[in-house]
Amino acid sequence: MTISPDFSMPGAAIAGALGGYLLLVEPWLGRRMYASLARRRATQPRALVRYFTLSITLWWAFAALAVAALLLSPGATAADFGLAAPEDPLYVIGAVLLFAVVAVVSGRAFREMAREGKHIPGRAAIEAMLPRTTAERRLAMAAAVTDSLCSELVYRGLLIAFGVGALGLDVHVAAALALAVYALAGWYQGGSGVLVFALFGTLLTGLYLATGSLILPVAVHAMLTVRDLLIPAPELPRAQGGTA
Repeated sequence: MTISPDFSMPGAAIAGALGGYLLLVEPWLGRRMYASLARRRATQPRALVRYFTLSITLWWAFAALAVAALLLSPGATAADFGLAAPEDPLYVIGAVLLFAVVAVVSGRAFREMAREGKHIPGRAAIEAMLPRTTAERRLAMAAAVTDSLCSELVYRGLLIAFGVGALGLDVHVAAALALAVYALAGWYQGGSGVLVFALFGTLLTGLYLATGSLILPVAVHAMLTVRDLLIPAPELPRAQGGTA
């Protein structure tokens, strides 16, 4: 994959400011937000609704800034941000089908483990955000789709383009730095969350670099996030911070 975005000064300023926020503020704010949700989840029925609503609003705002950086930079194209058809559509179709099978099979396995009262790997780290009502499930699905679309545009599309076009980095070095920023977003789950985000981000980054398009990373991100948010919640949520 090769890109050559030429950022304007306003475009670079927006991208740089957003990148700085994601690096320095987002990990701390995300951890604070999740810890607050975990404390309030058992006593405030609408705590999860407010959490997802705020998350959705923030992600669409970040995506709007990414689009603004693109529109304000005549020397950058949509393809430089991953907004293009994949180089090999058949590869993408095959990969989507494969990950769809993985998501469905593993999701069924998780639900069966929950019915049997068995330990579900990773559930404790996201326990407070697991929906329990129909309204919460609908909002959780909206949050999952929003997170997949917007975070891929920002972390993979914008940050890699910024690293190449504004910082003069090789695309793989820029991708590695963007991956590091993404991994820090998992800090709301504690140290293990950073590791999980790093591994998941490595997969998504590899898919992006292999296809030159955000379509496959977005699809995989959405399928696995929806699967995770459909894990049955425990009877009583934990009243503690968001560490794994």
